[in-house]
Amino acid sequence: MEHALPRYLESKRSVDERALAPRVRDRFLRDLPPEPTIVEAACGTGVTVPRLLSWGVDAGRYRGIDADDRIIPFARWIRPRELRRAGHDVPGDPAGRTADAGCDPDFVADDLAVSFAVGDALDALAATEDADAVIAQAFADLLPLSQLLSAAESALRPGGVAYLPITFDGGTIFQPDHPADDAVETAYHAAIDDHPGRDVRAGRHLLDRLRRRDGDLLAAGSSDWIIRPRGGTYPADERFFLDRLLGFVEGAAGDRDVEGFDAWVATRRDQLAAGELTYVAHQYDLLYRTPTG
Repeated sequence: MEHALPRYLESKRSVDERALAPRVRDRFLRDLPPEPTIVEAACGTGVTVPRLLSWGVDAGRYRGIDADDRIIPFARWIRPRELRRAGHDVPGDPAGRTADAGCDPDFVADDLAVSFAVGDALDALAATEDADAVIAQAFADLLPLSQLLSAAESALRPGGVAYLPITFDGGTIFQPDHPADDAVETAYHAAIDDHPGRDVRAGRHLLDRLRRRDGDLLAAGSSDWIIRPRGGTYPADERFFLDRLLGFVEGAAGDRDVEGFDAWVATRRDQLAAGELTYVAHQYDLLYRTPTG
């Protein structure tokens, strides 16, 4: 198994958990029935499962879909083991569940039946009916918003909710200040917008779209990523995550003739190595309820 992608997704877990807006999360939980059916688009390594259990969602059904066949086997392998170590009741031996064997569920944690599938998230949502909740974390800025919202609404029962946390909204900040910061940010955001379907200001545009739909925008909040060193070190695996983020900026903006770009990259790499680099990304958490009739 290729471990760079799973490690990247796992390394952002602590950053995401600090960022999630508590008020939006709490409203999401209030709108769930006692044993909800939850579908997650672009589920990654399945970190939403332990998160749901920690929030008290310990019964019902969860199905996570991701297009990357490198990470679904990892999710099936790592999540039951993590949950057992945390004291949850996870019967059975998941040792053989590293490939898509067509079993549903992959495992049960407490009374929450959990399954993961490789596939296109929008196609999976379009094939789903009467879900109580759709989750799409750090996903809405990667594809046309109209497609995501239509697919999510088609998957939900009347009055079901779409929980859309960690949606990027066009703020990329590195500290301490550098003279090339503004030019680098502009080039990086332009590179994102050049990809079909991508939207560097997806957070605010999603907010506007949800306000205009027939259902109800129940909650909105800021969920900024903030990665900062403490005494020259980074918590958990956040140095690795920040290294990858810096690489994304370097790869996206490097061909755009940004004055002072090489010096900017060298400075940021030195600051990361020294435990001096801080990073902030501006994002939104949004919660939408479909019409009830």
